[in-house]
Amino acid sequence: MKKSNTYIFLYASVMVVIVATVLSLVSTWLGPFQERNIEVAKKTDILKSVEKAERVREVDDRHSYIYEEYEKYIVETYVINHKGEIQDDIEAFDVDMRDEMRKPLEERNLPVFVSLINDDSYKYIIPMHGRGLWGPVFGYVALNDDFNTIYGIILDHESETPGLGAEISTSGFQERFKGKRLFDEDSEFISVKILAPSDSPVEGHSVDGISGGTMTTNGVEDMMYDVLSSYEDYFRERRKEQ
Repeated sequence: MKKSNTYIFLYASVMVVIVATVLSLVSTWLGPFQERNIEVAKKTDILKSVEKAERVREVDDRHSYIYEEYEKYIVETYVINHKGEIQDDIEAFDVDMRDEMRKPLEERNLPVFVSLINDDSYKYIIPMHGRGLWGPVFGYVALNDDFNTIYGIILDHESETPGLGAEISTSGFQERFKGKRLFDEDSEFISVKILAPSDSPVEGHSVDGISGGTMTTNGVEDMMYDVLSSYEDYFRERRKEQ
């Protein structure tokens, strides 16, 4: 017997409602797990910028391990404005640098994560977000307590080309940043330049780029300058205390 158009319409409508309800329930149920995974991923990257969480791939309970490492090595967090003034009503972990970098400098909330290593060495970790060739690039850079020298960096991307721009996420590329400085001998903020094959090195301020990944590394270079220059007044004030 041929079904009427009304029957088909009602049947389709009911199925849409059922599927939408099921998807909503699944999303609600999975929400806390997804949020926890995002939290753990963020804490992992923060720790990796100071060369911690080394055993994350070996442990059985990854989440518990990261929580313990984070509590052990991240001893303070706070948010500043572009003048270096602490913003007491904002949690550093809740700040999304993607959103902040879309704002005018004067309106940005700038997180700082402080790590204490071996009970005598403080590192200051700054989150970064920018744009590569095909999509966002992001990461964390850890500075020594001179607020000038890079101690470590972790970089990642959403959609850069494997074997080319995607190489920014490899340890081989990230190791090149260690020991590089943000300020020159005249205390001018210049950040770090990522060299193309024809570029001349700038002692203490440049790293070799990635063959075939120039556009992505240009994005990383711009990201570092744009983000870290937002902290320039804060860095300068802290450097005076040295």
